[in-house]
Amino acid sequence: MKILLVEDSSSLRRSLSIGLQNLGFTVDDTSDGSEGLSMALTGDYDVIILDIMLPSVDGLSLLKTLRSSHKDTRVLLLSAKSEPEDRVKGLLSGADDYLTKPFSFDELHARLLSLLRRGTLRKDIDKIELAGLSLNLQLKSLRFGKTLIDLTPNEYKIVECLFTNQNIVVTPEKLSEHLAGQYDAISKNSIEAHLSSARKKTKIAGGELPIQTKRGFGYIVSE
Repeated sequence: MKILLVEDSSSLRRSLSIGLQNLGFTVDDTSDGSEGLSMALTGDYDVIILDIMLPSVDGLSLLKTLRSSHKDTRVLLLSAKSEPEDRVKGLLSGADDYLTKPFSFDELHARLLSLLRRGTLRKDIDKIELAGLSLNLQLKSLRFGKTLIDLTPNEYKIVECLFTNQNIVVTPEKLSEHLAGQYDAISKNSIEAHLSSARKKTKIAGGELPIQTKRGFGYIVSE
């Protein structure tokens, strides 16, 4: 796994870089916001650890530019600000998680693993074709043949998470996190309702979602 660390404190940056490399991660690091933005836009990283207070370009501006450029890399914000409104601002700017300084390295590691477990998109493809269905990961659309299936955002996200994790049982908890993030939750009944609606819309279009329920475990898509 490859991580970009953007942190202006040389001592913290060095200790985190060494600790993460000892755990087997590949780490690129910088102390400058402008350089960090360039690296984030051109590099292929699994997670970006991003300090908010940076020289040249601050972390939130960097993050907003990243998202406006359609880069969906997971971002963990670091900040000394711990007020709820600061967390909300960071998450609404496009962050996937927010960690307040000072923090333990074990907590940072746990949060990174949580981010990496989330249903990420397969970066090597734009479309997934299965059972006559075509899922376009760039346009966020699902078609059966030439027919566009009009899914709601939550219906699409469920299908996307399952299609990008083929042959893997996806738990309701993982689906909830994919839909709502770490700081909110969607009930299993709501997930079932969204999935049922997506199935009906697909059937009306003439297709069938290849999603099976593994009772007591979750859902799986198999070719």
